[in-house]
Amino acid sequence: MSDARLAGQVALVTGAGRGIGRAVAEAFAAEGAAVALAARSARELGQVSEAIHASGGRALAVPTDVRQEPAVAACVKRTIAELGRLDLLVAAAGVATFGPLADSRPADWDEIMAVNLRGAYLSCRAALPPMLVQRRGTIILVGSMVTSRTLPGSAAYTASKYGLLGLARVLTEELRGTGVRVGVLSSGAVDTPLWDAIPGAPDRKLMVAPAQVAAAALLMATLEPNAALEELTLMPSRGVL
Repeated sequence: MSDARLAGQVALVTGAGRGIGRAVAEAFAAEGAAVALAARSARELGQVSEAIHASGGRALAVPTDVRQEPAVAACVKRTIAELGRLDLLVAAAGVATFGPLADSRPADWDEIMAVNLRGAYLSCRAALPPMLVQRRGTIILVGSMVTSRTLPGSAAYTASKYGLLGLARVLTEELRGTGVRVGVLSSGAVDTPLWDAIPGAPDRKLMVAPAQVAAAALLMATLEPNAALEELTLMPSRGVL
């Protein structure tokens, strides 16, 4: 473990119960980080925590609704209290529904914005104070290729990811010189449970695997402090499916 690239560091991963978040949490733990796992499902977090512990890693399951400011603040506070510090934040919590705007429901719009954008904002806001005090930290926001390639039927999801990209760009400039860096990790279609409820989904065998997204996040997290990957896009080799 002495050669582990994240040895001695503590990471907080939202959306860690499944999909990209779980893959990132497991990859970071394999590289020596103690990982706080945040998501709404305590059952899913328990499964991820058990898997990390079984592999010799350290994990702390913290059931958290990223839409709620007190819950996010409490998650960060518990992470530091039990794991000692906070070096890495990966905001991977996300939801999506797809379909024509004319047929959409405002409730779906509100939920997507609350999780994808408000959740990332609250997570950054809570994680920044301890990172600024130690003058070191890496924040990775999980974006999407929809900010560079138009995907019909994804109005709410696309709007949330454009907001996330704008948040990251502003935060990047605000934090220059503080030792805290910010990056957006965007991807094309990823084979996650998100597709389970979507009829007519593309062939999932052609999608990017969550472990591949995690490898990209690991690259962003392990760069020397004098460099930052501020925007990184990972796509299936066949492009948009």
